[in-house]
Amino acid sequence: MINYWIKTMSSQDRISTKRRLESLAWLLDSSIRLPRTNFRIGLDGLIGLIPGVGDIFGGVMSSYIIAEAARMGLPKSTLIRMTYNVLVETLIGMIPVAGDLFDIAWKANNRNIKLLQAHVGDPRRTTTKDRVFVFVLIVVLIALIVGIIWLGVTLISWLVHTLSR
Repeated sequence: MINYWIKTMSSQDRISTKRRLESLAWLLDSSIRLPRTNFRIGLDGLIGLIPGVGDIFGGVMSSYIIAEAARMGLPKSTLIRMTYNVLVETLIGMIPVAGDLFDIAWKANNRNIKLLQAHVGDPRRTTTKDRVFVFVLIVVLIALIVGIIWLGVTLISWLVHTLSR
């Protein structure tokens, strides 16, 4: 179904979709200027203050941008990078207070729009950068999993050694 949309999306549809997504990202991440500062927050940061559901709702809204980017035909590596941005913001945003401050500063939607714009401007260059990012992310995740397993085995062997005395 998505392949059908990608093949039939006209260049005018891509332009209007891109503009719509830029507006949504602005609304979610940068639409409200804090008084007496140049710092901006958006509805995502405010909604994220609602315990539990706020960050989930923000993640769903951010996922819409990723879905539309997929419909526009962005490569999987870029979509993975966009998903990473949303997951980081959503998961860390669930931590009370500190997570909300992180959520306001991270601005996953603005980051994702920059990825979309970069791909539209130079698809080959951004695809290569995104593939490198995905590779590094996979290596880090594997190292993290191996480290957790090593830590678990070490703690269990220490516990067995300590209890067997």
